[in-house]
Amino acid sequence: MKNIFLLLFSFCGFTGLEAQLDAKLAFDLSEKKPDLTATYNAPPYAATITAADMQSYLEVLASDEFEGRETGTEGQRKAADFIAEHFQKLGLPAIGDDNSYLQNIAFTSESWDNGQINLSINGKKFRHLIDFYSMPSTNTSLPSLKTDEVVFLGYGIDDPKYSDYKGKNVEGKTILIYADEPAKKNGKSHLTGTQELSSWSTDWLKKLEVAHQHGVAMVLIIDPDIKRNVSKYRSTLLSSEMKMGAGGMAENRYANNMFISSTLAKFIVGDRMTEFVKKRDAIRKKGKAKSLALPSEIDIVQVKKMKQLLGSNVLGFVEGSDPDLKDEVVVVTAHYDHLGMRGKSIYHGADDNGTGTSAVMDLAQAFVEAKKKGDGPRRSVLFMLVSGEEKGLLGSEYYAEHPVFPIANTVANVNIDMIGRIDKKHDDANYIYVIGSNRLSTDLHDINEAANSAYTNIDLDYTYNAKNDPNRFYYRSDHYNFAKKGIPAIFFFSGVHADYHRTTDTVDKILFDKMENITKLVFYTTWELANRDERIVVNVGAEGEN
Repeated sequence: MKNIFLLLFSFCGFTGLEAQLDAKLAFDLSEKKPDLTATYNAPPYAATITAADMQSYLEVLASDEFEGRETGTEGQRKAADFIAEHFQKLGLPAIGDDNSYLQNIAFTSESWDNGQINLSINGKKFRHLIDFYSMPSTNTSLPSLKTDEVVFLGYGIDDPKYSDYKGKNVEGKTILIYADEPAKKNGKSHLTGTQELSSWSTDWLKKLEVAHQHGVAMVLIIDPDIKRNVSKYRSTLLSSEMKMGAGGMAENRYANNMFISSTLAKFIVGDRMTEFVKKRDAIRKKGKAKSLALPSEIDIVQVKKMKQLLGSNVLGFVEGSDPDLKDEVVVVTAHYDHLGMRGKSIYHGADDNGTGTSAVMDLAQAFVEAKKKGDGPRRSVLFMLVSGEEKGLLGSEYYAEHPVFPIANTVANVNIDMIGRIDKKHDDANYIYVIGSNRLSTDLHDINEAANSAYTNIDLDYTYNAKNDPNRFYYRSDHYNFAKKGIPAIFFFSGVHADYHRTTDTVDKILFDKMENITKLVFYTTWELANRDERIVVNVGAEGEN
């Protein structure tokens, strides 16, 4: 055994002492089988996990009707409803959004479409990110805006203590404003009466909301430090990457806007500078609004490209029975989304990851059965099927940032992704790759080893747990978003095969007996995590870097 591991790690690229140490670690991990403390009453409930159950779930999930379950499609929504109905039949509480079993997720990309962000003043074209900048998330797509007048409107504030809008009709107009608020020379604000600024200075979006309410067509905001701010917000201004949330939702909320340099503002003011400065200084000195109409030919284009991904995680919650431990939660995950359709071709995703999804559904019913018999887990268990994995682990990322239960109370994550096939490296189906078990907690690794030794006798393969694994599977499934938060995570995976991410990943090729045995191992490991007296400890270095 030891020689096999030495050969394996040498092949993976280790050299010298590093190779020897890692090979020894792999050998030691595979041999260590400590005693379990909490699984004495588990076997009857593990027996409720069956190949037949999981096949019945998978035949629905990977059917033509669900069209490959791509996140954001009707097929994904049908799959979510199917899983939610299963949890409802089990009698689990609806802990999701709007008293449902769903945690809605949203990711949005907003950018300027092919650089269509232009500003010309009096026939002169200015440069985006040099003379001006504009945030896609706070603007509605605007193919063309032309005007021959800009109204200087002080600070663009509408407040009972000070209002630039009172008595002014600026509907359909372009206004020029300062980004902060009127203050005396000693820095005392006319709004707060102190040197502390109001929210009109700290939250510039308020000015865009007020401008929208008054029907303003365009807000030009003077930024005296434009170079620094362009550098600060460069990734936001240029990136088309999907970001968490529904986006700025600018339409019907914000007036369109641009930040412009002081030099550009002077260009707009032109030969009215003396009058402009007089009005500005009067506002600052007396705290009374002043405005000025500035003749200026303005031509603006703001054309946005927006992509939005809406999906949902499905939550099945089994509350713990121990008053002292039930606030601690073990999270069991699998992603239920896949690649959807390309033309008329369906990517069924039976193994990826209909197998993991079916396993989690059967695990939930096993824990519910135990609870019905008075043997429910001491800690709570959240069975969560996530979407958006194929888009970049988005569903689990969303949960990690918006957890239903505090991250600090999350004991461990047990993740299942593809457990129904045999890869090229194995001739026998009785194996499973175990990834991440010892990355943060040796307790987690020891528990899984002991459960396997006592009950399932599967060949536990740690090949892909090597930190130099070129496939980087540790970073490619949903457990990683928990590990980044410092939560011990273990990932069960049977490897890739010829049908991986192909239309031929279908139910008829799944080895359900293999699935059953692996799912029982997952059950015993989860059971121990949920029932042992002491919470497992984090005793290995952080895994936040990849």
